[in-house]
Amino acid sequence: MQTLNQDIKTGEFHQVYLLFGEEEYLKQTYKKRLKAALLGEDSMNFSYYEGKKIEVPSLIEMADTLPFFAERRLILVEDSGFFKSTSDALVEYLGKMPKSTYLIFVEKQVDKRNRLYKKVKEVGYVAELAYQNSEQLSIWAGTRLAKAGKKITKQSMEYFLGRTGNDMEHILTELEKLISYTLGREVVTMEDIDAVCIEQAENRIFDMIAAVAVKNTKRAMELYEDLLTLKESPMRILFLLARQFNQILQVKELVGEREEKQQIAKRLKLQPFVVAKLMGQARTFSKEQLLDYVKRCVELEEAVKTGQIAERLAVELLLCQ
Repeated sequence: MQTLNQDIKTGEFHQVYLLFGEEEYLKQTYKKRLKAALLGEDSMNFSYYEGKKIEVPSLIEMADTLPFFAERRLILVEDSGFFKSTSDALVEYLGKMPKSTYLIFVEKQVDKRNRLYKKVKEVGYVAELAYQNSEQLSIWAGTRLAKAGKKITKQSMEYFLGRTGNDMEHILTELEKLISYTLGREVVTMEDIDAVCIEQAENRIFDMIAAVAVKNTKRAMELYEDLLTLKESPMRILFLLARQFNQILQVKELVGEREEKQQIAKRLKLQPFVVAKLMGQARTFSKEQLLDYVKRCVELEEAVKTGQIAERLAVELLLCQ
């Protein structure tokens, strides 16, 4: 991100950019910032292509067109799939594209072995915009609050991020709600967070596993029904359960190696508040149990994918067993 910020600040741009990764908020933010910095309000020299059916010859023809009464032509290509199945013509073209043409690719996933990926890395700039770690999110969210005249303690910030998850778009929405809710007050408290912030599915998964730990199947099933009511799919719930058991297993192993909470958070790229909860759950399971639960989740996922069992029943079986 430092390179992107520097390019935008100095006005010295790479001719081709690739923005990809999990963090949609950052991809969309830098896409808009690069477009504004390259073209300003000029819409005549801007072209947009989206989807997997983009015709490469048409794209190249547009890229070959000189800008109309301007220095630059910008082409934005989004979710093309070009970085999963390469177009040789596009790879060859990038090396001889007119100096007045700039390309921005925005993709969900890429294959780093892909020829186009390697070519963009060679002639332009590749930015992988992944989910940010707890420290980065704390600084970003704290800055947003400070600009609105709000203060928050480190403990409350950890609590807030533990509740919202690491999706920046969701965090931004919850920050705006907090700022509005605390109008007329300077300090944001945990009570404010509880009052207005929506709890992510991951937090209910914590509660489901806590219920499993004490063999309270009824409570685990109630929480499962709550998630289904909130339109969470059974397969996503199964994925979250598998991920949670795996994280508990990792935390248990690191605690056994005498790692401290902050060290574990850094190694696993999790918020310290989340790690504290995982450490508590790790004490309620043996390593063998956790390995068995992770294996069972994988087996049930495979059974669903091969049509041996229905999605909803798969999770119910896991919780009951």
